[in-house]
Formats: sequence, structure tokens, C-alpha cells
Amino acid sequence: MLDLIKGKTILITGGTGFLGIALTKELLKFNPKSIRLFSRDEVKHHKTQEVFENHPLLRNLIGDVRDYPRLLKATKGVDIVIHAAAFKRLDIMEYNVEEVIKTNILGTLNVVNASLENNVEKVIFISTDKACSPVNTYGACKFVSERIVTETNYNKGNAKTIFTCVRYGNVLESTGSVIPFFENKIKAGLNIPLTHPEMTRFIITPNQAVDLIFNALRYGEGGEIFIPQLPSMKIVDLIDILKEKYGKPELVAEVIGIRPGEKIHELMLNEAEISRTYKFNNLLIITSLIQKYQEGNASAIPYYIKEGKLLRLEEIKEYSSKDSVLPKEEVSKLLKSYGIV
Repeated sequence: MLDLIKGKTILITGGTGFLGIALTKELLKFNPKSIRLFSRDEVKHHKTQEVFENHPLLRNLIGDVRDYPRLLKATKGVDIVIHAAAFKRLDIMEYNVEEVIKTNILGTLNVVNASLENNVEKVIFISTDKACSPVNTYGACKFVSERIVTETNYNKGNAKTIFTCVRYGNVLESTGSVIPFFENKIKAGLNIPLTHPEMTRFIITPNQAVDLIFNALRYGEGGEIFIPQLPSMKIVDLIDILKEKYGKPELVAEVIGIRPGEKIHELMLNEAEISRTYKFNNLLIITSLIQKYQEGNASAIPYYIKEGKLLRLEEIKEYSSKDSVLPKEEVSKLLKSYGIV
């Protein structure tokens, strides 16, 4: 990572958000030339400056990914772009489809084109499990954005920029995630709303999300989607664990029904993607639909293909949170090891 980051200028769109701050903390350990935090929220910029005590390597850039001229200026002289900016609230997105398209799809297209124009070395797009077999506006927009990013490697001509993606679910304790939401209800002595009693979710920490992005930077050759292999949990078990943490066993989980656009289980990999997915270390890596690697040209074949193993439909049909659920006791131990309970 030191070789990849030292002396480099990095732009993080959505840089003042939860992931942007977690990324910045880790990136600063590898001596970058500067980190540009790109965000439209000046209040978050101010709070981020306080978090990092006005660190001399940080640049606070106010801007919106919808604004191409601003992005063009922001990416000038940049080596690495990490594109995390997006609208994310599922229920709100279902009633604001046009606005989501403008930010999540057209904004991604702006990031791609600005990066090409300024000869950025690598672009990492932060996608979501909801882009896999999408059933909601957010997932559909992220699905299209994945295509924009991955297939730009095929039509970029002689441009040197490498485009790749990472895909994962909700990060533990991130803004808007279930743990802070449930904890606030429990501390207030209120019953906990539960959308479905069978709901499962993958367990991923901020550090694991950052590590996934670093792996994409390290191994990405262009056109891939990097997915972490993770355990999962039942949401009802999480609620019980949090009630135990706060000594409120009497509180009840009230089933309120699935929200617009919500899935019962998280899906990271579907059947159509299996035949072009490689297992490498603790990663699953989906290769491009279009870009093919010639077997006769060994030097052009990515390291993860040489050292990894192609998945087979006979062995796995999909990668879903319903298939890797830990017992409640194991979830509790895991959350304790992360300092959450």
C-alpha cells in the first residue's frame, strides 16, 4: 500500500461521509501527497476538519458530482479517485427517482469522464449488494453505474485510467445503518421496528470496507467487481444482542413490514455472474462481461486469475446472506471483538 499511495494525490467523492472519513484515516498512514475530500455539504466539511484537526494534507472541496466542470477541476492532477458519493436511503429513493438518476448515474458518468480527461491512474467505484439483481431504484442506479465504470475499460481507447468496482452491504455503525437506529430505540425504552422476522444481513466493519477498497487498488486491472467473503446474521438476533447490552430484555421487536425497495436477504453475487467470478484469497472477483483475456498472453492475465479459482455453477448458484448466517452466540462474540457490544 505504501508503494500505491505514497506521494499520490487522492480524490474521494462523498469524502466527508462515514466511509470517506474511515478511508482518509487509513490513507494518511501511507504518506499521500494530498487527499481531496469532495462533498456538497459545507457543514460536514467543517466537522471533518475538526475530526482531522485541520490536517495539512487534506483539501476540502465543495462540489456536487452532478457538476461536471467542478469535477473536471477537482480531478486535475489526481492519481486515484475513490467514488463514494451517492444517494443511499432506499425508501426516499423510491419517491425521487429522477433525482437519484442525476446523482447516482449521471454523477458517476461525470466522474468517469473527468477522470479520463485528466488521465487519472485508477478509479474505484463504491457499489452495493443492491446492484446485484436489483429490485429498487437505488440498486438499479448502482447496477447501471457498475456497468458504466467496468465497461469504460473496454471503450476508453488509449487512455491509461483503470476503472474497477467494489460491492458490499451496509457497514456496521455507519450513518443510517441498523445498529445506531436500534440502539437509539432501545436507549429510549421504545419497542424496536422490524421489517421482517427472517431478514438477514452480511457483517462488514469499516476496516473491512477500507481493506476491500485497498485490495481493489492493489489487484484491479480494470473492469472487475471486488466482493468480500463475509459472515451474516439474522436481524432478530442482532436486536436480542443489543437488548442484552442495554439491559432491556422486556422491549419487543414489532414487525412493521418490508419498506419500499427492501430485500429480505442481501445478495452479493447472482447466478448470471458465477461463470466469470474468481475466488482469490478472501475475495470474490467478477470479471468484465466484455473484456476478455487472451490465454496465449500470460503477461496480460491478472494476478487474481492466475492465482485464483473460477467458480462453478455446480458448486454455487449465488452468494446470499441467507447462506452464511452465524448462530446468535457467534454473532455476539464477533460484535464484542469489534467493540460494538
